[in-house]
Amino acid sequence: MDLPLVIVPKKLPNTSSRVTVYYPAIIQMTDAKVQRELNHQIISALNTLLVDQNFYDENLVELISNFEIKNNERNILSLNLITYSYTGGAHGMTVVKSLTFDTTTGKLYSLKDLFKSNSNYVSIISDIIRKRIADWNIDLLDPPFKTIRSDQDFYIADTSLVIYFQLYEISPYASGFPYFPIPIKDLQHIIEPNSPLDRMIAFT
Repeated sequence: MDLPLVIVPKKLPNTSSRVTVYYPAIIQMTDAKVQRELNHQIISALNTLLVDQNFYDENLVELISNFEIKNNERNILSLNLITYSYTGGAHGMTVVKSLTFDTTTGKLYSLKDLFKSNSNYVSIISDIIRKRIADWNIDLLDPPFKTIRSDQDFYIADTSLVIYFQLYEISPYASGFPYFPIPIKDLQHIIEPNSPLDRMIAFT
């Protein structure tokens, strides 16, 4: 069975009017152990994100956190935790943390887990992104983009692997988040068997 998970929004209890946090909670799974593991990893990632985004800072003016479900099929869950915080100054800061899971085991995937060990996926994906940057005329910070990190942020959406960069990582704040959707079929030759990308490629 690879039915979508049942995911409901929950609000973090907080006495401060400055803070609003919604997060995803998985319910009604047949395997209670895996359900607990998935929810634990989501909460752990959220807690880290909130701390990094000044949740406990006495100068915090506003913090808003929400989430997006990007994929929930074929036993693969890919989601984004999105947190905006403002402590004063010209503008606040938004950070996105993506999580991609095997929902049969609770395994959390990093980017390297999606590809064969000898695939040189960093170079291959970096080449694709450099071309997209040129084609789309994306404004870059100095020094210009050279390569992704081996643990670059990503999520899976439909038939694409989406590589993205945080604010200020490669481009000015005004440019927002640079997202680079890459069709899974374009990476087929380096995909690790039975990885999330391998399972999703049947839809391409």
